[in-house]
Amino acid sequence: MKDIIFSNEYFGNSLLDWLISLAYVVGAIVLGKILYWFSNKILKGLTKKSKTSLDDIIIDLIEEPVVFAVILSGIWIAVTRLSFPDSIIQKLYIIFQILITINITWLIVRLVISLVNQYFILKESKSDSKFDSQIIPIVKKSLKTIIWIFGIVLALNNAGYDVGALIAGLGIGGIALAMAAKDSISNIFGGFTIFADKPFKLGDRVRISGYDGFVEDIGLRSSRIRTIDGTLVTIPNSKITDSVVENVTKEPSRKIVVKLGLNYNTPLPKIELAMSLLKTIAQNNTGVEDTYNVAFNEFADSSLNLLFVYYIIKGSDIPTIQTEINLSILKNFNENEISFAFPTRSVYLEK
Repeated sequence: MKDIIFSNEYFGNSLLDWLISLAYVVGAIVLGKILYWFSNKILKGLTKKSKTSLDDIIIDLIEEPVVFAVILSGIWIAVTRLSFPDSIIQKLYIIFQILITINITWLIVRLVISLVNQYFILKESKSDSKFDSQIIPIVKKSLKTIIWIFGIVLALNNAGYDVGALIAGLGIGGIALAMAAKDSISNIFGGFTIFADKPFKLGDRVRISGYDGFVEDIGLRSSRIRTIDGTLVTIPNSKITDSVVENVTKEPSRKIVVKLGLNYNTPLPKIELAMSLLKTIAQNNTGVEDTYNVAFNEFADSSLNLLFVYYIIKGSDIPTIQTEINLSILKNFNENEISFAFPTRSVYLEK
């Protein structure tokens, strides 16, 4: 009786053959579950004890694709031992080709993302650049998209589709899309250029295209600057890459140029005293570098001009140092009766 039941045919195969094929599928699923458990509980515990992180990456990336490959293998064995028309076998073969290609693509994506997570994000965590933390997710998504596109194209090619015609059609559409979105594409490439060159980072004070302020945000399409006046300016990245960028934060020190005009009736000893006082003022201010210059540089229309150049140390409060220097100049010149000139004109009348 049992032999009769198992020998009954359904869709061209006996019940026994269907049950054996089902057993292959179930066995593959169970084996996949066992491999996944073994990887999580045993292998990962062993790799954590090693000094290198490469083995952790390998285990992490292969566990799920390998489990999927085992299940696919079980299903393929189960299907191939059954009898089907050639047309169905051909379609099943194409489906398995696509699934295998997708699984390999999945494996490559996991490998690339694991390497990015392990090395680039670890490097970024040791860096003080906030821009890296913004751009790395974009890089990861871009890499995943590119790899999946290649994988899908390869899967369609293995399935027998005319990929060349498809790519040609996409190419024509892509050209039209690129023409319509050329400004956006230019800005996106500008964002990657900023990422590569790093002319500034978040918080830096910069001067770009006539705007002077602090960088608040660096996006993929545009960047935002909070100007000295308090307004928020959004500048397309393509304009930034095409402009001269002055990073004020990166300057080693702030150069200050002071021009002082003395009366023409100021005697020579007073001029020399004024120059000496300027040098002493620079020397006594802790916020000023040792490099400074004082010169009697010009006979102007209404004054004898002194040039005073000094450098404020990086990190110092620039307005405060300038105020201290200017007050010291005013105080010392007044105490020594050194008068500043103002525009004058002599008028001669004929009688």
